[in-house]
Amino acid sequence: MKEPADNLKIDSNAGERPDFDSLRPPEDLVRGERTRDDFFDAVLQLDEPATVRGVADLAGHGTDAAREYLDWFERIGIVVQTGTEPATYRLNREYLAWRRSQEIRAQFDTKEIVTRLAEQRERAQELAAEFDGDSPEKVSLADYADEADVPIEAAWERLSEWQTVRRRVELLDRAVSAADGSTADRSQSSV
Repeated sequence: MKEPADNLKIDSNAGERPDFDSLRPPEDLVRGERTRDDFFDAVLQLDEPATVRGVADLAGHGTDAAREYLDWFERIGIVVQTGTEPATYRLNREYLAWRRSQEIRAQFDTKEIVTRLAEQRERAQELAAEFDGDSPEKVSLADYADEADVPIEAAWERLSEWQTVRRRVELLDRAVSAADGSTADRSQSSV
């Protein structure tokens, strides 16, 4: 192997060594493949409206970049601007539901979706009968645990299952609506 040129060699008399502890940690440098991904991950974490600065902090980037990405995300429906002074944004959960229904459409044919929808609707009805209610949000966890004589953790698992099944019904129903070209919002159908 050839010796490197003199200007590429380390001068052992150059003085102090670099302070490697002061450099950015590698995990910060490779957090997202792209800045867009960092901002997308940040807005997916929003449980309540956030300022541009808040989103920038979550993404680990500056406010100028945050404004650009939030503007773009708003144009394509990922976020909704909820305030102007200061500018605040919230995650558009309807966009996520639409996107998930499109993924279901790409993954399964209509017949499979309809079959899964029927199964999930039946399960939702069974759980509604078990809880003697029409919505998991209206169920008192403590009261149900007492009435069913089950530990609160078991009651919580059952209630969570009902919520999950209802979300599946809504997504599958939306995917079927997209398949048949219906513009009706079937996610409001009784479960």
